[in-house]
Amino acid sequence: MSLPTLRARRLGIDTQHELCVYLRDDCEICRSEGYTALSRITVALNGRNIIATLYIVHGDLLSPGQIGLSESAWQRLQPEAEQLLTLSHPKQVESLSAMRAKVYGHHLTQNQLQQIINDIVADRYTDVQVAAFITACANNRLSIQEIISLTRAMIRVGSQLNWNQPVVVDKHCVGGLPGNRTTPIVVSILAACGLTVPKTSSRAITSPAGTADTMETMTNVDLSLNQMREVVQQQGGCLAWGGTVKLSPADDLLIQVERSLDIDSEGQLIASVLSKKMAAGATHVVIDIPVGPTAKVRNRRAADQLARNFRTVASALGLELEILFTDGRQPVGRGIGPALEARDLLAVLRQQPDAPQDLQKRALDVAGRMLEMIGHSTCGQGYAKAEEILQQGLAWQKFHQICEAQGGFQEPPVATFTYTLQAKKAGVISNIHNRQLSKAAKLAGAPADLCAGLDLHITIGNCINPGDPLLTLHAASEGELHYALDYLNTHPDTIIIDDELAENES
Repeated sequence: MSLPTLRARRLGIDTQHELCVYLRDDCEICRSEGYTALSRITVALNGRNIIATLYIVHGDLLSPGQIGLSESAWQRLQPEAEQLLTLSHPKQVESLSAMRAKVYGHHLTQNQLQQIINDIVADRYTDVQVAAFITACANNRLSIQEIISLTRAMIRVGSQLNWNQPVVVDKHCVGGLPGNRTTPIVVSILAACGLTVPKTSSRAITSPAGTADTMETMTNVDLSLNQMREVVQQQGGCLAWGGTVKLSPADDLLIQVERSLDIDSEGQLIASVLSKKMAAGATHVVIDIPVGPTAKVRNRRAADQLARNFRTVASALGLELEILFTDGRQPVGRGIGPALEARDLLAVLRQQPDAPQDLQKRALDVAGRMLEMIGHSTCGQGYAKAEEILQQGLAWQKFHQICEAQGGFQEPPVATFTYTLQAKKAGVISNIHNRQLSKAAKLAGAPADLCAGLDLHITIGNCINPGDPLLTLHAASEGELHYALDYLNTHPDTIIIDDELAENES
């Protein structure tokens, strides 16, 4: 029995990564096959097929005999206009029973987690089902063995690089601290030392900027796997977006849904980070865990637990790991948002007099620890070696070379609209709320608008007077500028000025 066919029409509807198709409400195939809105349908063309979510169209958007495709579905199938597509019911997704078991708190085996990840990568899960899996694993609902199994499952569904070298280095910060954009500096220092640093980074999940977003303001980050190999072979390192090289495709799909949920759970964080490091061929990794009351990791007890889990999973995978606990009480650098963070890291690499010293010190701490970890520097001398590379201009030279190899270097863009928020009273800055600053930067347009975000003009402990600048908002439109300003005005605890401290000091 032949399968039903319909003529393809490109509707130009952006559904991001979700594959969607559209049928008329009077389509005979809907009635004969029992399709309804939100049904899952297999659509095939010349050996290529997708599993898409169906939406029903009322009106004349589609002609009789046509099937509409979203942009993501069209790109995946790549049909010609009006080409015949074949429709069928998809096979039952067996792993959904394991996903539902996790919702009810059951332990999942390696095989069950592998089936779930395989099906997510094969687009057999809807966004709602992926969201259910993410939520079921959040709030420490994954055991340490499940985290190990999830990490292995995520490694197995993607490409894996082998650099045929005994030492391949990488680093990661668990996030939650605005402006902590040390990665491009660290990669440049380590590559300038002759090390291999195949760095792939994520875009923002819950923050105003990820390293890939920041790097995109200066160079091309959408590298293919072969392009990434070439850049690393030429320059010793790269600074690419992990989404295009497909080293951990499951993680990219999970992150897209996590971003919508504003969830970044510990178990999936560990699996995400270490699956990418292993897939990229890393042998030695430094993990930066900022600790602070409004950071992702709130206290040292939680940081110690996260570090133990990182070490346990890394050991099971045969990965050498070092943990750095850093100050997470306030943002690092001045800029929060892709272009503003790029400006800060460029100032450090170029050794400009106004370069943010806290950002420089953190980058040197990470790079120095790595140099000591692999025996490139003796214990206690790594920081000095990293600082020497930076001060001599070798890190800036290497960074520029990496950017040129990835497609060319450009200066970060500048926002059209700005507004400076001023202090209303004298006092001492006693607290800065990381998450609320991140929220304000996102309302200003970051990271979608690469130029958007905010500049912070103060740090904890600064003495200020009325009228002193606290922060400057940057936006691509007046509307977004007002959204961010309204948020800050209704959240006065974002920056706390303690006038009693000022009186005591005087």
